[in-house]
Amino acid sequence: MEVRRKLADRLRPLVESLPDDLKIALLAAFALEERARKPFYQERVHWAAITLDRDDRTVRRRIDEGIEQIAALLVAAAGPAPRHAANRGWHTEELRVALALDQPVPEAFEFRRVVADADEIAVLDLALTLPSTGESEDSARESELGVDVFHGGVIASRVLESSDRVGLALRLPEPLRRGARHEVGLRFRANLRDPRYVCVPRHPCDLFDLHVRFGERVPKRIVRQEKVSPAGDRSRTGALLAPDDAGEVHVRFRNLAPGFAYGIRWA
Repeated sequence: MEVRRKLADRLRPLVESLPDDLKIALLAAFALEERARKPFYQERVHWAAITLDRDDRTVRRRIDEGIEQIAALLVAAAGPAPRHAANRGWHTEELRVALALDQPVPEAFEFRRVVADADEIAVLDLALTLPSTGESEDSARESELGVDVFHGGVIASRVLESSDRVGLALRLPEPLRRGARHEVGLRFRANLRDPRYVCVPRHPCDLFDLHVRFGERVPKRIVRQEKVSPAGDRSRTGALLAPDDAGEVHVRFRNLAPGFAYGIRWA
């Protein structure tokens, strides 16, 4: 009982810091909410589903997303560490993305420069999030994402890692030695199921530069999102962005922390 109490005391403030839907889902999953202290996990999931007016499958997905966010918070709270630890293998020095939403299917051109933090780096583990709104029960499908490599490697594998995240393994032309730089150019095509575009880095990223072109259909409200939950921050917080006369916005982020989301959301 003492171990359980200490664990609950450690988890509760982290859970309380999450968006409301994730907070309720995790309070139920970890039995931190008195009303959800039921003997079986499925019963706790069902309680959260009723409370959130969702079905059980959606709540299970939100629990998975919440646990990922808690893990990121715990890593961030673990204390200072070398910015680019050798055991990470590599980091992104610069990521530049141009997203065109005025196409029949949205297209993103990604140009990334990486730096090897260890010897013999032969594969980059990349990923792209295809976020859902949370209102639909449909998970992302790997086939929804079109990927073309313009330069810098070959797609060795692609797999659906979670309900909304597609993992990509990019095999490099030759292994990198520690300190070596390498550039890759990719094009992604996918229908965005949530009105946002974010980068959720798996490895440290020094610079993320994002241009988004809305064209003639400019949203009434565009908000900058920085270091928010990957599951989505649907609050009205964040700096408002004003598109230019071409219907474009430009944002830039530095020193991105792995596991958090950076980008924009629009109404």
